[in-house]
Amino acid sequence: MIEDNETIEEFLAQHAVAVEEAVRKAAAQEIMPRWRRLAEHEVDLKSGPHDLVTDADRKAELYLTEALTALLPGSVVVGEEAVHANPASYEAVRGEAPVWIVDPVDGTRQFVHGDTGFCTLVALARRGVLYASWTFAPARQQFATAVRGKGAHLDGERLRAGFPEPGRDLRVATSHPDFTTDEQKRSLLALRTEGVAPRPCGSAGLEYLAVARGESDATAFSWEAAWDHAAGLLLVEEAGGTHLTRAGEPFRITGGNTLPFTVARDAATAQRVVGLLSEGA
Repeated sequence: MIEDNETIEEFLAQHAVAVEEAVRKAAAQEIMPRWRRLAEHEVDLKSGPHDLVTDADRKAELYLTEALTALLPGSVVVGEEAVHANPASYEAVRGEAPVWIVDPVDGTRQFVHGDTGFCTLVALARRGVLYASWTFAPARQQFATAVRGKGAHLDGERLRAGFPEPGRDLRVATSHPDFTTDEQKRSLLALRTEGVAPRPCGSAGLEYLAVARGESDATAFSWEAAWDHAAGLLLVEEAGGTHLTRAGEPFRITGGNTLPFTVARDAATAQRVVGLLSEGA
């Protein structure tokens, strides 16, 4: 069991590559063999028509749960599918033990439809602090990593979010209406204004990667589930970007955030997006 933050850093120095290998193996064994080959009985609905789960989600999460806890004895896993089965298990995000936050297939809807826009997300945190993250888009062969204080990388190349191009509309990915309340819809509608070009988001993990790469300027998300956000939050931070809730505070993976919130390439963009979201609320 890890006793303090220094030993988390020591663990990462020794085992970050092993975590990456576990993510790659989960995708190779449980996800990619089912991509574009799913049978009808391998796909189920959860909360609605845009909230799907497949055998790939379930089996990849089980693989990662076993592999990651073996790498770090005393750690726990908060995974999307396990929390769906047992909501109380989400509390581990707020606990004392190191926690692996796992979304086995982020962008399940795209995965089911045979698109390439899905990824596997893993983050390591403790007491609400993110220490490392792994984002793997296996159909695109893209692997992004971030370690607190050591930068963000995509396929070994340093990521830098940079700044929006002057005079160009801000490119902002926004939550799907199915995952928003009426108040949040009003807030997001305020982004339909001069100088902003909002669009529906795809896989949250890949939207974060787009911000970290400077391909997108910001996101505006309306839900808190840690498995969708943890990996990307650290990736964007380490690429030089930032995140901000409608209350003007950084987003907390432990919850209690004022929604919607934004993740952006720079502070000025985050402030502008949050200002518009607040006007619409």
